[in-house]
Amino acid sequence: MSQSATGAAGPLTLYRCMQEALLGDGATLLPAELLAEDVVVETPFSPPGMRRHEGREAWLAFYRARSALLPVRFEQFRELATHQTSDPEVIIVEYELAGTVTTTGLRASATLIGVLRVRDGLIQHWREYQDVLAISEALKLTPEDLGGAGMPSL
Repeated sequence: MSQSATGAAGPLTLYRCMQEALLGDGATLLPAELLAEDVVVETPFSPPGMRRHEGREAWLAFYRARSALLPVRFEQFRELATHQTSDPEVIIVEYELAGTVTTTGLRASATLIGVLRVRDGLIQHWREYQDVLAISEALKLTPEDLGGAGMPSL
């Protein structure tokens, strides 16, 4: 288990907690108890207006609202690579999420890259680069859907 100099959980430990939370009952990408109050969550490839969320409450409100538009039950989290950095607060992770679209029964997967910064045992910053095309195809979204309501972020 990776620990920082203060004894709090480090980025690898919190990343493993995120993996578990995504696949369990009541699945969530970033559990509230892992987030710093001033967390920043970014998905740079999302439509404008959906790319940056500042603060735990702002992120949780966004995620709850988007969950209704993301009818997916994640069933597999396949870690492709985890890269340690020279900064002990930061790791870069490559992974694949696979699951079933609950409205159609279609099984699909998408590859993602995340940059995770943890300080004092809490997530300070999560930047995730998503395979928007794979997600759009799995959810049967058209270009018009993407321009209007926007692509649901995982």
